[in-house]
Amino acid sequence: MDVWQIWPEQAQLDEQALERRYSYPDRWLVVNFVSSADGAVESGGHSAPLSTPPDRVVYHLGSDLADVVLLGAGTAVGEGFHGVRPDELTARRRAEYGLAPVAPIAVVSTGPTLPPDAPVLTDVLVPSIVLTCGDAPVEQRRAWAGTGSEVIVAGRDRVDLGVARAALEERGLHRIDCEGGPTLFGSLLAKGLVDELRLTLAPMLLSGPAGRIAAGAPVDARLRLDSVLTQADTLLMRYLVER
Repeated sequence: MDVWQIWPEQAQLDEQALERRYSYPDRWLVVNFVSSADGAVESGGHSAPLSTPPDRVVYHLGSDLADVVLLGAGTAVGEGFHGVRPDELTARRRAEYGLAPVAPIAVVSTGPTLPPDAPVLTDVLVPSIVLTCGDAPVEQRRAWAGTGSEVIVAGRDRVDLGVARAALEERGLHRIDCEGGPTLFGSLLAKGLVDELRLTLAPMLLSGPAGRIAAGAPVDARLRLDSVLTQADTLLMRYLVER
């Protein structure tokens, strides 16, 4: 599906051009979100109703070209995530970019938010990774490990996301595609760990009580617009986080 780039210059982008636009530098953490025009990040408790066909193209590029997909436990369970299952297009992309055939899922959890029977741990082609803390119950950690997942302790009473990112990179997982949720995004921002925000603005208005894309302690992160694409009334924006 061709889309139009309207910033920084006008151009029509085909599939290969989109792949180049959304490929990762060697060490990079991207956060992906879709929101309505009035800032809602969910409808009926889920983000899927907000997604449009061009959003799904960008969404799949994010995981197709990443070393690992990062999720908060609430999002992983609430949205029913399971392991990545590459189709022919994904397999071709990953082979061309020198990536492992399947990107693992890394889930951030301090304990009860991630049951050991969650599909994100059990319905996978490659073992998932659980990023947790020392205060997480030992029984819980054993149950996670019992699914075949790798359990990484990063921090004492909460997950130290800087330590967690370093642990992923020690395993060769340098290109990180974070797919939410808002609390994890806010925590990553507070730690200065986000390199890029990929924000889809869906052509709808929802009003109501839905939250924003980042939640938690206040931060003052400045963004620089890198590109804007459009297709089917949807805006696809890439922002780089200024240090």
